[in-house]
Amino acid sequence: MDLETMILEIFNVFKHALVITGFVFVMMLLIEYINVQTKGLWQKYISGNPWKQYLLAALLGIIPGCLGAFTAVALFSHRLISFGAIVTAMIATSGDEAFVMLAMFPGKALLLTVLLLIIGILAGYLSDRIPRLKQLGDRFVENKFPLHAEESCQCYQKGLLLKNLFKPSLQRIVLVLLILVLFIGVSTGFLAGKMEMWLRVTLLLTIAYSLFIASSVPEHFLKEHLWNHIVKIHIPRIFIWTFGTLLVLHFLLNYFDIQTWFSDNILIMLALAVLIGIIPESGPHLVFVSLFATGMIPFSILLASSIAQDGHGSLPLLAESKRSFLAVKSVNIIFAFIVGILAYSAGY
Repeated sequence: MDLETMILEIFNVFKHALVITGFVFVMMLLIEYINVQTKGLWQKYISGNPWKQYLLAALLGIIPGCLGAFTAVALFSHRLISFGAIVTAMIATSGDEAFVMLAMFPGKALLLTVLLLIIGILAGYLSDRIPRLKQLGDRFVENKFPLHAEESCQCYQKGLLLKNLFKPSLQRIVLVLLILVLFIGVSTGFLAGKMEMWLRVTLLLTIAYSLFIASSVPEHFLKEHLWNHIVKIHIPRIFIWTFGTLLVLHFLLNYFDIQTWFSDNILIMLALAVLIGIIPESGPHLVFVSLFATGMIPFSILLASSIAQDGHGSLPLLAESKRSFLAVKSVNIIFAFIVGILAYSAGY
């Protein structure tokens, strides 16, 4: 392979990673905006009914990103939900990888989300039936620090819009320009040129709304939520992991016969997917997301990996109680192995 061909292949992979990261970027803006606007509405639904707790925890878990999982940890640490409910939340969540899966295979990603919600609720119920595990929740001390506990935000103010546009901060200028470049790239076909039309239209509408968000929100929300939280922390890591994984897989698939090894060692891949899920960090799971997207591993391994991992949603739990963190991870790993083996045996 000559140098020109290699550069072209790397550039194509770079564009693919850029599309995925761009989709993640605008979806994160939207989720962050909705989360702050609806802050506190879910709290009134908490009651002594455990099934309501499991359902609430599952719904918080399936929110793409870390916010839902962080909220569930805050509720657990204040003894507002049970140990089983926090197990439910951590099984249901896929962290930042949920955005990537929605970008790469939206239909399968939605199916996976529904399965994680159901499995999470079942695992939560069973966890609360085991006395020794239930006692962990009773011993959990009340947490003293806030997790995404932000003041309420009136995120759209008519008088503020003109000021934002004519006297923008540096962060707002950069954010708006990034979104405009992404919009132009997708609309002209330079980015996502092979994407199905309905997906491209959906992406363009999401980008357009994220442009409105970046233009209209108050300075505090823009800097603390959008810039410091999303642009500076999440997006660089997601792009690096996505680009790196896609690049390695591209050359492995095209120049080495690794697919045969994967096909012959599915159970080893299943064990790796589950054990890597112990790491409380977004990123490693993207390897299995990319392997599934390229058809190199079956759905059962992606499902097992998704059950075991929770992005970095469990980091606050690790900080507060290592015992509870290990207990939650142990339950998740058990369910990941059981469900993964059952799904693989059923041909998925």
